[in-house]
Amino acid sequence: MSQESPHSQTLSRGLRVLELLSEAVTPPSIAELAASLGVHRSIAYRILRTLEDHGLVSRDSGGGVQLAPRMAALARGVSRDLQAAALPALTAAANDLGMTAFLAVLDRNDVVTLVSVEPTHAHAAVAQRPGSRHLLSQGAPGIAIQSLVSSAQWRAMGESPRAEVEDVVASGFATSHDEVIRGLSSVAVPLALAGQPPAAVAVVYVASAQAPAEIARRLAEAARTIATEL
Repeated sequence: MSQESPHSQTLSRGLRVLELLSEAVTPPSIAELAASLGVHRSIAYRILRTLEDHGLVSRDSGGGVQLAPRMAALARGVSRDLQAAALPALTAAANDLGMTAFLAVLDRNDVVTLVSVEPTHAHAAVAQRPGSRHLLSQGAPGIAIQSLVSSAQWRAMGESPRAEVEDVVASGFATSHDEVIRGLSSVAVPLALAGQPPAAVAVVYVASAQAPAEIARRLAEAARTIATEL
C-alpha cells in the first residue's frame, strides 16, 4: 500500500475539478476531466458524484459537467465587502466604456477575477467570469498587480516582475493584447487596499476607438471609488 501524503489527495482532486470547470469554455465530459486529472475515469466519477451531492457541480443533457448555481452562492461570501464596494463602480465604468469591467486579485501566483460586469447597452461584450484565473505573468491585470508586489513576495514566489512594470509605475496603467485570450485586449490599473491582496481594476474588449490612456483614466476613477467605499 502506498502512503498518503499529509494532505488529502481526494480533496485536492475535487478542488482541482472545480478549478478546471471554472476555466472551461464548454462543459467537459467525465473522460476529459479524468484525463486532465491524470486518474482513471471511475475515480473522476466518484469525485464528481460527491461534488454533485453537495450541489457544487451538475451535468447537462449531453453529459457535460459544469459548475452548479450553489457555487455562485458560496462565491458571494468571498471578500464580500470588496465585492460590494466594487460592483457599483464597475457597473458605471462598464457602461461608460461599453466594455466588460472587472476586479482581479492576486491569489498565490495567479490572478483571479473576483467580480465582473458587462455593459448594459453594448451590442457585443466579452464575458469575464468570476473565478476565472490566469498566471500573474500574463495580461494587463497581471502586469498592474505586479507593480504592487513587494520584493519579499517576489522572492517567496521565486519569480521576477515583467519589464513593463516600470511603465505601470510611470503611467499608472498596463495594457495587453493577445496574451490571456487570443484576439482580446485589456487595460488595467493597480488597486492597493489595506488588508486586501494586491488587485487591479480592468476592462477586456475586442476593439475600441478609445486610446488606452483614456480607458485607464476611467478605470482609475473606478479604483478611487472602490477604495473610498471600503
